[in-house]
Amino acid sequence: MKTFRFSHLLFLTVGLCASTGAFAQDASVIARVGDIEIRGDEIRAMVDKLEPREHAAIERDPALLNQSVRQLLVSRLVLKEAVAKQWEKEAATAAAIEQARNAVIVESYLQSLTKVDDAFPGEADLKAAYEANKASLLLPRQFKLAQIFVAAPKTAESAAIESAKTRIEAIRKNLRQPNADFAAIARAQSDEKTSAASNGEIGWVAENQIQPEIRAKVAELSKNGVSDPIRLDDGWHIMKCLEVKEARTASFDEVRARLAQQLRAERARATRQAYLAELVKQNPLSVNELGLSKVLNKTEK
Repeated sequence: MKTFRFSHLLFLTVGLCASTGAFAQDASVIARVGDIEIRGDEIRAMVDKLEPREHAAIERDPALLNQSVRQLLVSRLVLKEAVAKQWEKEAATAAAIEQARNAVIVESYLQSLTKVDDAFPGEADLKAAYEANKASLLLPRQFKLAQIFVAAPKTAESAAIESAKTRIEAIRKNLRQPNADFAAIARAQSDEKTSAASNGEIGWVAENQIQPEIRAKVAELSKNGVSDPIRLDDGWHIMKCLEVKEARTASFDEVRARLAQQLRAERARATRQAYLAELVKQNPLSVNELGLSKVLNKTEK
C-alpha cells in the first residue's frame, strides 16, 4: 500500500488527517494530542500486523481504524501521566509488568517453535485455496477520486464557519462555469495540501472504504462528474469522480499474497496446538479441584 493512498484513505474513511492548522506543518502526522503524535508509518505498521480477519473487519467498517487510533492516543496520554508519577514502581503494577514479561517470553518461544517453513505454501496450495474461497473474493466497486476541501470544523467559531461557507460557495460557482478547470481550482483553493499538489487527486478508493456521507454522493456521479459541497465534521468536500471500476472477483495474482499469509497463519496455529497437546501429554496436568473451590469461595467473600 503506497503512502499517498494510505494517508488519503484515512482522510476519507476516518477523518483524521484533514490539513487544518493542527497538521499543516507535518503531513506525516495523522493524529495528535498535546505533544504526543502518531504518524502514518506507525499506523501502517499497526495495520500490517493485523490478522486477516481483523483486516477484513476494517475493510467492512473503516470507522474501526478511527477508533483504534483514538484509543492509542488516549492510552499514550495516560501512559505519559502515569510514568511522570512513577506508577510502574507500585507493587501491583510491578507484579503485572512481570506477568506481561513472562507472557511475552512464552509467546515468543512458541512462535519460534511453530515457525512455518519459508517454502510454504506452494503453488498448488495457493491455487486450491483460491478456488475454495473464490466466492468470498469479490472486490467492491472502486472510484478514482479528486477533491477540493475547505476546512471548517464544526467546533470552530461561527465567523470562521461563515467565512468557509463563503469560500465553498464561490468555489462551487466557479466549478459550474463553462470549461471550469477542477484541477487548477483544487491546486489553488483546497485546504488539503497533499492532494491539492496532485490536482486534487486522491487515487483509487473502494466503495466500502469511503465515508458514508461522501459515498452516497460519489455513487451518483458519472465519469468526470462533480458533486455539490458535502458537509462533514472537518469541513466541506467537493468530490470529482475521475474513473469507476465495477465490482468483480479478485484475480489469483491479486490475492496471492493474502492467501499465502492466511495459509501460513493457519499452519502456525495448527502446529502450535499440536505442540501444546504433546507437551501436556508428556507432562500431565493435575489440579486440586477441592483446593481450587476453596480459593474461589474465599475470593467471592
